[in-house]
Amino acid sequence: LQIPSVPSQPMAGSKSRRFTNKHSKKALKASLTLGILLGMFFVAWLPFFITNVTQAACGCVPAGFFDVLTWLGYCNSTMNPIIYPLFMRDFKRAMGKFLPCCRRLAEPQPSAISLSMRNSNSGARAATSLKNIL
Repeated sequence: LQIPSVPSQPMAGSKSRRFTNKHSKKALKASLTLGILLGMFFVAWLPFFITNVTQAACGCVPAGFFDVLTWLGYCNSTMNPIIYPLFMRDFKRAMGKFLPCCRRLAEPQPSAISLSMRNSNSGARAATSLKNIL
């Protein structure tokens, strides 16, 4: 009697390692993006909040300095739309859909006819079931 060997064991391990590596790269990139965003937030807004508490306690903060720190926080808010597309591909794609200036040249634009066919009940889409749509 011969027992058949199972050749799929090394492949399964390789596939799971590949999945783990891909998953860990995504997690690392997400942590890096989050770290950059939170770091910039704290660098920009923490001085403002400390100065605000100090102003409430002693009233010794000059108005010009307080205005500079307020504008530093505002600058952080303007940096977020720049940071997100740099580090997040999904955000970049969504911006490309809604902002004409951010679209790629190679991306095909749907014509008015294809949009009307897609929205109407004619063509191949009429034959699809509700299960396929959901």
